Amino acid sequence: MKTHGRTGIVAAMQQELSAVLARLPDEQRQRVAGRDFWVGHWHGHEVVAVLSRVGKVAAATTAAALIERFGIDRIVFTGTAGGLAEGVRVGDLVVADAFMQHDMDASPLFPRFEVPLYGQSRFAVDAGLSQALAQAARSAVAAPMVTLGADAVAEFGLGAPRVHQGLIVSGDRFVATSAESAALRAALPDALAVEMEGAAVAQVCHDYGLPFAAVRTVSDRADDAAHVDFMRFIDQVASRYSAAILEHYFESL
Repeated sequence: MKTHGRTGIVAAMQQELSAVLARLPDEQRQRVAGRDFWVGHWHGHEVVAVLSRVGKVAAATTAAALIERFGIDRIVFTGTAGGLAEGVRVGDLVVADAFMQHDMDASPLFPRFEVPLYGQSRFAVDAGLSQALAQAARSAVAAPMVTLGADAVAEFGLGAPRVHQGLIVSGDRFVATSAESAALRAALPDALAVEMEGAAVAQVCHDYGLPFAAVRTVSDRADDAAHVDFMRFIDQVASRYSAAILEHYFESL
């Protein structure tokens, strides 16, 4: 994997973006397409950080603006997701090896989940970038007391977090019922987690031939309890993980 060039950092939540900006000594704001893009350096590496906004269309606009206006060489996405697969627990990290849209259905013209005119339903991430991000994630979870603090570990029961790699699915709705979660597991049994933006960014990066990788902190099990303490989890866990993962990633370059 090339280690030079400019990295686009896309954060799913404002708390995560704030944690990223706290690590940049020289960020300068530029406003494009109604979004604030922060241009700076992390350990001497050029970065452009931005909030994805919520949903696939908003995330695709953000990714396209990053590529067209800021000339980035790769995109790294951090955020949260609901766990789907058995064993993917709250506080675990999921590094994507592919994305798909679980709400894409142009049948009977095209098979369910297939993106029309692409001939595929899944969009792979960049293998080298993804492995580097996975290694950074493993470093971040190796010492949760250090990364998150004792209070957060105790409050959310995060004593032994794990890093998973596999399929993440995206759709334009917040999956927050046990019935919907079960339906997703039945339709896509290899899906590890579900969120609302990643597949759109993966498709944009596919179109531009740009390396892309993503890591998501599992904030809930995408079930009837998915809304419980969500914002507190973002503040106390997900944002800290995001900053720590990126810190390990840029240190390793």
